[in-house]
Amino acid sequence: MGRRNLLRRGAALVAGAALLVIGVALLVLPGPGLLLILAGLLILADQFPPVARYVDPVRVRAMRAARESVSSPVRIAGSCLAAAGLLAAGLFWGVMPELPFGGWPTGAGLILSGVILTALLVYSYRTTRTGSSDAE
Repeated sequence: MGRRNLLRRGAALVAGAALLVIGVALLVLPGPGLLLILAGLLILADQFPPVARYVDPVRVRAMRAARESVSSPVRIAGSCLAAAGLLAAGLFWGVMPELPFGGWPTGAGLILSGVILTALLVYSYRTTRTGSSDAE
């Protein structure tokens, strides 16, 4: 039981830390930075209880950002255009290997970013419209 628990804690540490690092990077790059930071903290807090005190403040900010992202038709349209642009750029980079960083690894990353943005946009829209979003 001890070894299994140690492996589980190690996996949580690696996964949570990876999500935190990616989330911090996405605070300045296009992407759902706060939501990934929240996911990383939730994973870490499950195995490391002192981390739990950071979850609620980040959850409040992440949910506020999700609500703000769909607060007006202009923001929704901008997010949809950004997602479409990421998907198109991903396809373009994938089929044009002569571009800088060209090829499917870069293209797949852009496509994945577009899909994640679309999923988060739908999530934000549905929770905002149904009134089930978290209170501040």
